[in-house]
Amino acid sequence: MIDKIKAHIAEVEAFSAKSKEEVETFRIKYLGKKGLLNEFFAEFKNVSKEEKKEYGQVVNTLKSLAQEKVNTLKSALVSTEERSGVYGDLSRPGEPIKLGSRHPVSIVKNKIVDIFSRIGFNVSEGPEIEDDWHNFTALNLPEYHPARDMQDTFFIQTDPDILLRTHTSSVQVRYMENNKPPIRTISPGRVYRNEAISARSHCFFHQVEGLYVDKGVSFADLKQTLQYFTTEMFGKSRIRLRPSYFPFTEPSAEVDVYWGLETETDYKMTKGTGWLEIMGCGMVDPNVLSNCGIDPEIYSGFAFGMGIDRVALLLHQIPDIRMLSENDIRFLEQFKSSL
Repeated sequence: MIDKIKAHIAEVEAFSAKSKEEVETFRIKYLGKKGLLNEFFAEFKNVSKEEKKEYGQVVNTLKSLAQEKVNTLKSALVSTEERSGVYGDLSRPGEPIKLGSRHPVSIVKNKIVDIFSRIGFNVSEGPEIEDDWHNFTALNLPEYHPARDMQDTFFIQTDPDILLRTHTSSVQVRYMENNKPPIRTISPGRVYRNEAISARSHCFFHQVEGLYVDKGVSFADLKQTLQYFTTEMFGKSRIRLRPSYFPFTEPSAEVDVYWGLETETDYKMTKGTGWLEIMGCGMVDPNVLSNCGIDPEIYSGFAFGMGIDRVALLLHQIPDIRMLSENDIRFLEQFKSSL
């Protein structure tokens, strides 16, 4: 009888199963109410005294091995099922990963930030709801100044001193108030103006403005900085500066880049001249420096600003500025491969 039990021990050790049904059949065979172990325990009373000790040991060994085998096989089968549920058939082709897309305004803004960061400009941000001082007065635009009419403004009805900022120059004022020269910063952000909405203009849009203040800063420094930017941004190295007027810079200029006349689109964009206006710039007015606590006798600086939306329309050949804010998924999905 002992040899018979040892044979079952060897059988239990060698047993394997590929399904829960096989494990359950094995369990019933050895550990069930009518299983072999109950028969062996019942036979214990008929064993001679000399063999009882050895008989009891081999029966207990068989019981322990059978119970351990059942537990091990069940755990293994559960783990296999979980992996199968998560990964499925590993031989099947993988599902394509859906890529998100960046907004064209974000693409252009990130590229501008990257270009200026290479020459030491950091990024500064400020509130979109501004006060009159930072948006107008500190920028050489006192109350009732006629140049304020250049920017139709959204004022807060309950407080005429609070408004939605019309440009990110207000961020530059805050930065100069809280930092000492040398200052080299760009300020991207959303701005608001009370304008009619059309294919070329909107009541809100995005700007990025740059500021450099230090000892001995000249107009030549401004021109070289803009030359570097247009070459990196557009691949166009030919620019021109036309005299213009901005209340917070003196002298002031409009910056044109020579786009060329190679296609019909070039003719339309440049009105047949080949030149395309991209931004305004100038030397920071001494009054602005004084308003921000910087001595204009010691320091000078230049500033520039451009519309991010306009550059996005230009680079991506987008015909209508309203497409940038309509959240049409068909339009946005075109920029999936853009960084």
